[in-house]
Amino acid sequence: MAEVRRRYRTIGDPVLQGALANLQHRLGPAAAAAYQALPEGPALRQRAHAIRAKAIADLDVLLAELADRITRRGGHVFFAADAAEAVAYCLETARRHRVKLAVKGKSMVTEEIGLNAALTAAGIETVETDLGEYIVQLAGEHPSHIIAPAIHKTRAEIGRLFAAKLNIPLTDDPPTLTRAARRALRKKFLTADMGITGVNLACAATGHIALLSNEGNIRMATTLPRVHVAFMGMERIAAQLTDHDILLRLLARGAAAQKMAGYISYIGGPRQPGHTDGPESFHLVIVDNGRSRILADRTFREILYCIRCAACLNVCPVYAKIGGHAYGSAYSGPLGAVLTPLMKGIRRASDLCLGESLCGACRAACPVDIDIPRMLLALRSCLAEGDRYWQIRPLNPLAGRLCDIWSWIVSDRRRYDAALACARFCQLLLPRKNGMLHRLPPPFSGWTSSRDLEPLARRPFLRRCSRQPRRHREAPESGADRNRS
Repeated sequence: MAEVRRRYRTIGDPVLQGALANLQHRLGPAAAAAYQALPEGPALRQRAHAIRAKAIADLDVLLAELADRITRRGGHVFFAADAAEAVAYCLETARRHRVKLAVKGKSMVTEEIGLNAALTAAGIETVETDLGEYIVQLAGEHPSHIIAPAIHKTRAEIGRLFAAKLNIPLTDDPPTLTRAARRALRKKFLTADMGITGVNLACAATGHIALLSNEGNIRMATTLPRVHVAFMGMERIAAQLTDHDILLRLLARGAAAQKMAGYISYIGGPRQPGHTDGPESFHLVIVDNGRSRILADRTFREILYCIRCAACLNVCPVYAKIGGHAYGSAYSGPLGAVLTPLMKGIRRASDLCLGESLCGACRAACPVDIDIPRMLLALRSCLAEGDRYWQIRPLNPLAGRLCDIWSWIVSDRRRYDAALACARFCQLLLPRKNGMLHRLPPPFSGWTSSRDLEPLARRPFLRRCSRQPRRHREAPESGADRNRS
């Protein structure tokens, strides 16, 4: 119910509606144009799809190769079966290194596992360093977009927030607000004991993780603190650097219609002898948290191809109306409508996959050509018909039986006409409001729980048409008239 209330508030918020519309107006068409301008052409998206498919198929081999190379350089690799194990490993690492302050680069997987709250509960100050993430953290909120976390905030709201939290004069000037955030964060960077990041993409052949940023904050978080802990969803890996070249170029175009992100860092372990910067201790936490189960199902495995660019959010009409917070999870938009039910439970998050429009805009925008509409339909099929693998019973067995009856009725004209005649008679017994059917009996009561229905007409359309008087055909023009014309 909390998600439903958030959706209604979002739809009624003119400021947020304007911000989301502006975001989609700018980034959706710009990304499509960026795909067309690729030297290889838009077909590169299909090649990227094949690269991701191959990586996911070989995931066990690639992860083992990545872990081996990082370990040989002195890094530590931990495979976390779920969110609790991932958080526990980070807390133990922080305790062992006596961490009091941690600075974080933007990371969706840490949002997924609830890391910030766990660190705060353990007495460790945790500061987001991406500007958008920093804003929503100060506000006590969660990101509403993967690449634009504070899209729901106006400049005036941010100005009031900074005035209250950073003790600066009230202003809504973006450069002034940015400088204030930079000054506050610089102090945190210089005194932090631990840096925490996500992983955009790992490379098995070289044993490195790649981090993308347009602000440079991630480099501060990975080079200044003495401990670096990186969290990676187990699917975020490619076989070799040539794959990275394709995927990172497409990621930048899908996310912000850029040719490439401002900063790209490759990290493969702790600081090596002769190096002047980097952490003394490097830890890579590879998170499963339900991904293995998705991997084993060929129907939904394709969602693991996602590279988290948010291109689908930038074109989705549903996301444009309800915003990211209404999804009730770290992942919003069409991506969240598939991934969240698979990770949290299809029945538990059924409203997400049932609420999408199936317009196909998400697939057209995806830089790796993921067929999200197909998987949304498959999730709906699981709910309607049940699925043994996902331990789901049919949502409403009666609905399936009613559909079979309806199919039998409409397959014969006489049965169909008889059913309409019966329905027209029965509707006379139903309550009405302003001439509309106000309440239907079970099992059809759901149709009128939030709307009224137009009653069936007394005479069917075909019968009314058959009783219309025929118009007399106009006399054909004479030859003389045709000649004059």
